[in-house]
Amino acid sequence: MKHTNILLAGATGYLGSYLLKALIENQNQVLAIVRNPKKLKNDNENFLEVKQAKVTKPDTLKDICKGIHTVISTVGITRQKDGLTYMDVDYQANMNLLEEAKKADVKHFVYVSAINGDKYRHLKIFEAKEKFVDALKASGLNYTIVRPNGFFSDMKDFLQMAKSGRVYLFGSGHQKFNPIHGKDLATFIVDNVEETNKELTIGGPDVLSLNEISELALNALNKPIKIIHLPDWMRKLTIWSLRTFISVKTYGTIEFFLTLMADDNIAPTYGHYYLKDYFRKEVNTLKI
Repeated sequence: MKHTNILLAGATGYLGSYLLKALIENQNQVLAIVRNPKKLKNDNENFLEVKQAKVTKPDTLKDICKGIHTVISTVGITRQKDGLTYMDVDYQANMNLLEEAKKADVKHFVYVSAINGDKYRHLKIFEAKEKFVDALKASGLNYTIVRPNGFFSDMKDFLQMAKSGRVYLFGSGHQKFNPIHGKDLATFIVDNVEETNKELTIGGPDVLSLNEISELALNALNKPIKIIHLPDWMRKLTIWSLRTFISVKTYGTIEFFLTLMADDNIAPTYGHYYLKDYFRKEVNTLKI
């Protein structure tokens, strides 16, 4: 895949920054739309054009897709800020992009959702993402839905817990999943960007239980292995309390993790980056 005109939305995020690099390395012409151009250093003027736009504000996107072959959107809320809801960002901002893509006769729209989003529509974070997935499938455009397992960056919560010398888990801790590094996921997306009208679920090379992830975090910090297993009813009570007493903007991500961590979530394995190495690197660079 060479020299395709690609619009990338979400280029300054965790996944977006790796995607931008991978697309340019493959010599694609990329138009990156960002809220703050200062956040994006343009060292590749031959292959990269940066435009300031806010996907939540449709008037800033007018004719943004002119001459674009493929749109790739990683737009979504991970950690809540700006007072925007999941519906504002994960659904409506992507709809704003989709409308422009349809107007400009874009050939292909790639959207990054998450593993099993279609099965967990009752979760706030997925309600918005999957509403957009439905709209994209019905749009008439060629589409690809990418469904990664958890990101390595999400696993930093285990390191934060491990810092205090112990990790708390709900239930047995035997639940397994295989999170993926942003660089591996970016490579996978670029390699599969011509796969149309498909949903691709993908995870990292290591299938790990929550106990094993906790051990990796404690080992990275040279702490003795102390894992406290809390009864599963406490997990359910926490989800209920979050939904009852806390703003949706705050609880969506926690609700997502607490729900998915109750079961195995294993995706097809892919990639070269291992969580053990990521944790070691994070400890060295962040001194968390």
